[in-house]
Amino acid sequence: MNRRALAIGASAIAVLTALGLGAAWYLGLIFTSPSVGGADEVNVPGSAVRTVASGLQIPWGLAFLPDGTALVTERHTARILQVRPDGTVTEAPRLTEVEPGGEGGLLGIAVSPNYATDRWVYVYYTAADDNRIARLRLGGAAQPIFTGIPKAGNHNGGRIAFGPDGMLYAGTGDAGEGGRAQDRASLGGKILRMTSDGKPAPGNPFGDSAVYSYGHRNVQGLAWDSAGRLYASEFGQNRYDELNRIEPGRNYGWPMVEGTGDDADYVNPIATWATSDASPSGIAILGERVFMACLRGQKLYRIGLNGSGAQRLLDHDYGRLRDVEVAPDGSLWVLTSNRDGRGSPVDSDDRILRIDATQLQ
Repeated sequence: MNRRALAIGASAIAVLTALGLGAAWYLGLIFTSPSVGGADEVNVPGSAVRTVASGLQIPWGLAFLPDGTALVTERHTARILQVRPDGTVTEAPRLTEVEPGGEGGLLGIAVSPNYATDRWVYVYYTAADDNRIARLRLGGAAQPIFTGIPKAGNHNGGRIAFGPDGMLYAGTGDAGEGGRAQDRASLGGKILRMTSDGKPAPGNPFGDSAVYSYGHRNVQGLAWDSAGRLYASEFGQNRYDELNRIEPGRNYGWPMVEGTGDDADYVNPIATWATSDASPSGIAILGERVFMACLRGQKLYRIGLNGSGAQRLLDHDYGRLRDVEVAPDGSLWVLTSNRDGRGSPVDSDDRILRIDATQLQ
């Protein structure tokens, strides 16, 4: 590195230190590199993709009832749509507690693992003063069970899912303040783990706290493999998006590191992307592959569980992709997000796609 570069680096470190970020954050950006580039494109036969429903308005979250009916949230309308496999769409009452704005609104949705007996559906949404998690019975009022998650115009996180241990997990964002991610007393920039009634789950790494892992910027994807290991997708800032394998109590580096670093205090991602290639939101695991829906990248990635062998599917075919989930019949359902005011999508429609996974190479 020449003297001019060193001088520029020293000046940058001084500015960042004054902002409370410091040298490690800057150096973490210098010495990171994307591990995914030039991923092979997979030809998806036209017969493998079917539009289940169209005309949606910024769909965000997707979960399935035991009978195969999909529940889909719309971020700004605060509607929960019930979508049957044949494309029939019905609407549950809007959630009046939701206050949409920017990237906030009605976000993630999850179905109780005991739905057949308790009928609970869980939602993550932006309210007047915070992001929160509530449960409801379809058609009924939302009952908040976990509140106080920081809100902002962006970085609200929002994905929720029940793990194989029966606990409810939530990905949160730093709400625009990176320091929250390193503060274990804050709920921002975390993955949370709680019981079905919103209490910190037994066995959490920090005692009577819902915090499961920290050092995250904006987590919008959660999924488990057959061995019960948790994976999460995470938006980077300007350089590198991440796919992480999550371990309880570990620190994933933000804002000190974006992408891969060399500090043993922080867990490195298993794969990274330039932000122009990804901007990852929802993820799903089918077999031994992670499927990752990308917004700015306008594609669906398929990645090995160790982060290797990434492939591109639906590359710019349907615009921005918000979520992907495995349906009870083994197909993949994908939500597009072409009406959220970002980017240049291939069309202005938002839809639900069904991919017959048996036809994928």
